[in-house]
Amino acid sequence: MYYIVEGGEMGEIRVQVELENFADRYLYTKNKLLESEIRKYTTTALVDTGAVMLMLPRDIVEELNLKILRKAIVRYADERKDELDVAGTVTIKIGNRFMNTDCIVVPPTSEPLIGQTILAGLDLIADCQRQTLSPRPESPILPLLNMK
Repeated sequence: MYYIVEGGEMGEIRVQVELENFADRYLYTKNKLLESEIRKYTTTALVDTGAVMLMLPRDIVEELNLKILRKAIVRYADERKDELDVAGTVTIKIGNRFMNTDCIVVPPTSEPLIGQTILAGLDLIADCQRQTLSPRPESPILPLLNMK
């Protein structure tokens, strides 16, 4: 099973992700919100094996109504550093796998990025040469998470 949205530049992997406000889902489980009231957003994200966290543009964060939780210093590929907001909690779903996480907030209309934390949590392997994202062969159905 492979998760691919579209081929981009050589070696780039873009994948469709479904995002959801975790607090809304929690309220739904407590019968305090209707399923139709859960804020969701579907978009295409770039898999970036050099990034650590999920990165979402502010307009998506606002649409999901995620709360700013803290600040973090981020270092870009060109070694610049910046202080950015961290928001959460968001549920990210790729294919049939999902997890809850926080996200780095970047300027509106920036491209969403999926970093190593998400790849590890969902137990997915990025193959830049084939431009695919897939479950590890040892865990085709559910994520296999090491606890050692």
